[in-house]
Amino acid sequence: MLAENLVLAFYSSNSSLVGHWFMKRDILVVDDEIGALTLIGIMLERGGFNVLKARDAKAALAVLDENNPDLIILDVMMPGMDGIELCQVIRAREDTSKTPVLILSARGDAESIIRGIEAGANDYLPKPILHHDLVSRVRSMLGQNVVEG
Repeated sequence: MLAENLVLAFYSSNSSLVGHWFMKRDILVVDDEIGALTLIGIMLERGGFNVLKARDAKAALAVLDENNPDLIILDVMMPGMDGIELCQVIRAREDTSKTPVLILSARGDAESIIRGIEAGANDYLPKPILHHDLVSRVRSMLGQNVVEG
């Protein structure tokens, strides 16, 4: 186990500070907008995660052929295969059928949210998103209920 893949997280329990070590989890972020991809990556890295990045569905599938991330974050509006279609492909793959998927999109209308959930996403959040909200949601989806200080 490499030291750079370990994170020491502290949280309060019964008014005392408690520390827990956990492995850094791998998150694949797929977004065609380089600014959004970079910002989301920074947020997640500051939250203690390893970040894999892809700018479109084809690149994301290539990353998935070589890696097994713990969670996948998708944008909806991308050229070629959009995030909804990519989510369906992710769900159809044996190796990623159970991987949690979070759709993070500027499209926050009810129809888009329903399409995302029906495609197999576990959750759907609108952009823009605050650092704390993103990291908290990712941790919740991964079962890491560590309070950020």
